Amino acid sequence: MGRLRSEGESVAAAGPSASGQEGEANRPRLREQLRRVIRTRRYSRQTEKSYWYWIRYFIRIHRMRHPLEMGEAEVAEFLSFLATERHVAVSTQSQALNALVFLYRAVLERPLGEIQGIRPAKRPRRLPVVFSHEEAMAVIRGLEAPYQLMVSLMYGSGLRVTEAARLRMKDVDLRRAVLTVRDGKGSKDRTTILPTAVAAMLRERMQWVETQWRRTPLDKRQPVSLPFALARKYPNAATSLPWQWLFPAPGLSLDDEDRAVRHHLHVSAVQRRVRQAVRACGIGKPASCHTFRHSFATELLRGGADIRTVQELLGHTDLNTTQIYTHVLGTGFAGVRSPMEMI
Repeated sequence: MGRLRSEGESVAAAGPSASGQEGEANRPRLREQLRRVIRTRRYSRQTEKSYWYWIRYFIRIHRMRHPLEMGEAEVAEFLSFLATERHVAVSTQSQALNALVFLYRAVLERPLGEIQGIRPAKRPRRLPVVFSHEEAMAVIRGLEAPYQLMVSLMYGSGLRVTEAARLRMKDVDLRRAVLTVRDGKGSKDRTTILPTAVAAMLRERMQWVETQWRRTPLDKRQPVSLPFALARKYPNAATSLPWQWLFPAPGLSLDDEDRAVRHHLHVSAVQRRVRQAVRACGIGKPASCHTFRHSFATELLRGGADIRTVQELLGHTDLNTTQIYTHVLGTGFAGVRSPMEMI
């Protein structure tokens, strides 16, 4: 087994080998191939970004060799390197494997065979960090608009931070008190509850978006970014009110075709303000935006909600993923008496 390139090692250190030159020359084309396949399948931009990160890392670690020059052995070597040298989590190692399996099967059309000899990452048994209701509300009260509303939806509706940021006007049904979460994890849509406690704040936000939209002359309206192929199918959708972001970014960005479009607020801005609010409240837990989603699930189960209902609201494919919240509550020990209680 040859020495793998360390993450920080210079690409130039690989030397001008023929395989390295070929890999370097083909990388832009490889990325275009990946982008085309992913967008044909309507995978999310985040999936595209994640897959390309791992594919590029795989190529760099193997001294710029093109993936067609490699196979199962190099994939196993790379995954073992991630576990033993980079000490990545199990989920991270799985992401890397998924990216490479997709590359070989869907992009290069040369499916990998059985991958042997992978050193698995260690799976630590950790329970999700959750807020008490008082802690969650204290953090929310410490946030300013529009972040207060976004985090209220994470806690009140069980949204991921990306799902809150991607909400559009048409995703909110105030009459039925329902939110539609589109293109969630795994490119799945779902509906979830809309708490009445945030209805007034949400209505005010929607009125603000509509006012901004109506004030802008039709020929001056900047399009919002749309899901794949939708812009071509419905050319007017990008400037229509239903498709406007509930939490638009203040500035414009360029899309893949160098057109000016408006994206939603970047999730890093939300994450930064949540960290600041948690510190300001003096909460010592390693909390993040996702802690509100964990707390949503835990409070529902504490209130007697059926676990399959919670699974549906969270958008979990596997019930076992939802089951972990029963361990947070300690409900798995219901009816078990400690020997001390028998004294």
